[in-house]
Amino acid sequence: MNIALYGRPVNPAQSELVKSVIQILHASGSNVSIHEPYLKFLSTHFKPGDKIASFSDTNELRGKTDFLFSIGGDGTLLDTVNLVKDSMIPIVGINAGRLGFLSSVSKDNLESAVDCLAKGHYSLDARTLIRLECNHPIFSGENIALNEFTIHKKDTSSMITIHTYLNGEYLNSYWADGIMIATPTGSTGYSMSCGGPIVVPQSESFVITPIAPHNLNVRPIVVSDKNVISLEVEGRSQHFMATLDSRSVTINSGYQLAVRKEAFSLQLVRLSSENFLNTLRKKLNWGLDSRN
Repeated sequence: MNIALYGRPVNPAQSELVKSVIQILHASGSNVSIHEPYLKFLSTHFKPGDKIASFSDTNELRGKTDFLFSIGGDGTLLDTVNLVKDSMIPIVGINAGRLGFLSSVSKDNLESAVDCLAKGHYSLDARTLIRLECNHPIFSGENIALNEFTIHKKDTSSMITIHTYLNGEYLNSYWADGIMIATPTGSTGYSMSCGGPIVVPQSESFVITPIAPHNLNVRPIVVSDKNVISLEVEGRSQHFMATLDSRSVTINSGYQLAVRKEAFSLQLVRLSSENFLNTLRKKLNWGLDSRN
C-alpha cells in the first residue's frame, strides 16, 4: 500500500504516535510519504528514516496514494479536505486528540486497522462537502468545507442581520450573533453546540442554525442539500467574520454569498467494527446511567 501521512506541525507529543504508525506501516510492506511541513516538524523530534518520502500538494498524491492518514483530532482531518480535493483518496483518521467523531482509529488499534486496510476489510463513507460561492475572491479559491460555513459578528457586541434565501426564495432575516450552514458531518460539531439537530450522513441535507438568535422562536431548520442557500449580511459594523471549517476571513456587506453542495465528496474510511450510530453512542455517552 502507498500511504500518505498528514498532521499539524504543532504538537511534539504526537511524535511517538507517528513513530508507531511508521513502524507498523513499514512492517506491513507499505510505502510511506509525509506532508512536507509535518515531516520537517517531526524531524526535529526523531529521525523518520531514509525510506520516507515527502509531498506538498494534491498533484503529488493523485493516482499514487491508496490512503491518507490524518494524525491528530477532527480539526486535523478537516484540513485534509483541501489537500485531497477531488482526488477521491480515502481518509483514515488516527485519533491523537480527545473526542474524535471523525478520527476513529486509536493508537491501541493501529495494527489491526492497518491489517484491515491491507485485507480490504473496510468501507468508504462518502461525506457531503459544501462549496462557498462569492462575488469577491475569498479563501484563496479553496472554497470547500466538510463541517460548516458560518457568518459571525466581528468587532462589535451588536447583533447582525443575515437575509437568507433558498434557491432565490426568501426564507428569513436572522437577527443573531451569526448563522451557520452545516453538513450532516458538521451537525455533530458547532451546529450541535448551538442547539442544532444531529443529522445522519446519508440524509442529503443541510442544517441552517442561527447563533444566539434575538427571537427565541427562531429555530434551526433542515433543508435539502439540493438547495442553493444565498446570504446577505448587514449590521452596525462594516466588517463580519466568515469561516469555512477552521479557516476564517473578514468580509463586509458588499459580499454576496451562496452555499451549495460540492459535486464530489470526501471518502472517509470506516473499519468493519465502526459505524455512525456506534460512534454517536460512544462519543456522546448515550445509554450510560450517570447515577452510578
